Amino acid sequence: MTQPNLNHSTDRKHSMAGSTTDSTADVQPDHGAMDHENMDHGKMDHGKMDHGAMGHGGHGDHVGQFRRLFWIMLVIAVPVVVFSHMFSMLLGYTLPDIVGIVWISPVLGTLMFVWGGRPFLTGAVSELKARKPGMMLLIALAITVAFLASWAASLGIIDAELDFWWELALLIVIMLLGHWIEMRSLAQTSTALESLAALLPDEAERIDGDEIVRVSPTELALGDLVVVRPGGRIPADGKITEGTADVDESMITGESRPVKRGVGDQVVAGTVATDSALRVRVDAVGDDTALAGIQRLVAEAQGSSSKAQRIADTAAGWLFWFALGAGVITAIVWTLLGQPQDAVVRTITVLVIACPHALGLAIPLVVSISTERAAKGGVLIKDRLALESMRQVTSVLFDKTGTLTKGEPTVTHVAVADSAFSSDQVLAWAAAVEGDSEHPLARAIVTAAQTRELTVSRASEFQTKAAVGVTGQVDGHSVSVGGPSLLTEHDATQLAETVDWQKQGAIILHVLRDGAVIGAIGLADEVREESRQAVDALHRRGIEVVMITGDAEAVAQSVAAELGIDRVFAGVHPEDKARKVAELQHEGRRVAMVGDGVNDAPALAQADVGIAIGAGTDVAIASAGVILASDDPRSVLSVIELSRASYRKMKQNLWWAAGYNLLSVPLAAGVLAPIGFVLPMEIGALLMSVSTVVVALNAQLLRRLDLTPESSVRAG
Repeated sequence: MTQPNLNHSTDRKHSMAGSTTDSTADVQPDHGAMDHENMDHGKMDHGKMDHGAMGHGGHGDHVGQFRRLFWIMLVIAVPVVVFSHMFSMLLGYTLPDIVGIVWISPVLGTLMFVWGGRPFLTGAVSELKARKPGMMLLIALAITVAFLASWAASLGIIDAELDFWWELALLIVIMLLGHWIEMRSLAQTSTALESLAALLPDEAERIDGDEIVRVSPTELALGDLVVVRPGGRIPADGKITEGTADVDESMITGESRPVKRGVGDQVVAGTVATDSALRVRVDAVGDDTALAGIQRLVAEAQGSSSKAQRIADTAAGWLFWFALGAGVITAIVWTLLGQPQDAVVRTITVLVIACPHALGLAIPLVVSISTERAAKGGVLIKDRLALESMRQVTSVLFDKTGTLTKGEPTVTHVAVADSAFSSDQVLAWAAAVEGDSEHPLARAIVTAAQTRELTVSRASEFQTKAAVGVTGQVDGHSVSVGGPSLLTEHDATQLAETVDWQKQGAIILHVLRDGAVIGAIGLADEVREESRQAVDALHRRGIEVVMITGDAEAVAQSVAAELGIDRVFAGVHPEDKARKVAELQHEGRRVAMVGDGVNDAPALAQADVGIAIGAGTDVAIASAGVILASDDPRSVLSVIELSRASYRKMKQNLWWAAGYNLLSVPLAAGVLAPIGFVLPMEIGALLMSVSTVVVALNAQLLRRLDLTPESSVRAG
């Protein structure tokens, strides 16, 4: 039988020392990407309210519908307001004496009520069915009462001062503007589950007899034998039947080093064979794969997350009952006083001005300006609830690799076997042999030599030996670089200094010249300087800092000690990451999770706030409520500052909007009538519109907030 050609490797690997806790690490710890692990997901709920046909879920089509509807209604509102008899009296101008001009406002006002008011009317029906009165019902009540009263006034059935066409038009336009602004700020661009599915290759190479057939991964069945090329993704869970390769499992397990996998070892769909080809016997497909399990975890965490009630909607719910109660009391009292005409006027006035223009914009304006300011500071707010919750966070859970660390190997130590050689010579010879390799460890060695401005010779007769190392001729000497297997092959001994490096989680490569050890190089995932500042600033705010990683305990503790981190969760698998977040929450902690890999997605979804490093994977970004455009962990402080400032503005605006209602409604109802004061309907309605300006100006003050990482750290 003709065997399919598996030898398509374009690179070689080193054998390296890995974590002392990993049984396979002696063959090849990390010669692949140093893991860009995590990403979590904040609440994806976006505080959905059913707004009828227009919806309120933040989808792009709804944003476009509200935008178009707002502009159309704005154009129609101009003649409605200008030709309103009551509005002309307020401003002191006289309407032209033209036949039919008095019907412009009623006709166009009716069009606005039916067309522009439809989202609020249908939303009100939904709130009634759910028995949860809120903003939609409050708006619908006001525009319906205004519409009916205005027609009655226009037809001469009731007092002419109840001509509310101008107020109806302004109310609809302002509320449409508020909802358009809110939806635009909440629009989301992708989903976590779609991004997870994208980890699977487009095609799988299935062995059928003597042929290799390209099929979709969805067509694979249990027992199928597939070929995985060097650098290719494994299409389904299974066991290796032929070949040995370093498999990058960082996107699934969070382990920062590729793990050596050989015949009989289990491999997972979505992981990458970094350096050699494999044959894999499929033993799990579809919903039974590990990747599908992560998908379920993300979906469950998203679905089970408690959805915080919007502050504005809660206020609107209370205001609805307040307005309705005030209207009923007003009608009863004025009727009992023997003034039924005043009872009608006062009741309608109360119900109309009870709908707060300012309340409809209080939250959306703050959210819109906050997200704009955040974007300029390198922070993307996908979920308004995440921003609201960030001010209450008591624990920040950082993924290690790619978040607190750079996620790529860096030369941290160079040791020499004896004084005959200098550390620069050892590094230069190693860089010469590694010069043509694209492997992350090779690039790290070459970069270190360049940083030290060393003279690096050109190697010749380059050779690579799987699971051992590389060899080349440099200045007339045979120079080899590799891990433990290289030492075994040459019957050489590990340098004593490297034992401590290993305990700290470093990768160890020995350098041999003419078969004798002349030195060793230690490489590790470098800690970001910004991480120290971020941890210190969080501590100053009284926030606990926790680190979680798929790496071994020794590696994790070394980084934690360097940064002063409070708690460490090491060797954690994807499902355990979400569980660790839940454990912290059960302790009464409000948790923000910061990560940049697929394996963080369930934890990001579980956390109170999910913060994704923008340089990470699509699924992590899709799973998070907050995305950091840069990989600077100090930006977490920017999110906290923004959350606190935004919340202050929201409270101020809500107190103004709701407080004005609590004061104006009783006055409009006539509680001070015994002393001769009743708030004129037109003045109350006009001041209600003016209150919108106050809310807008207050929200604009957020633009002064400096959200640069440096400023946020100093603020702590």
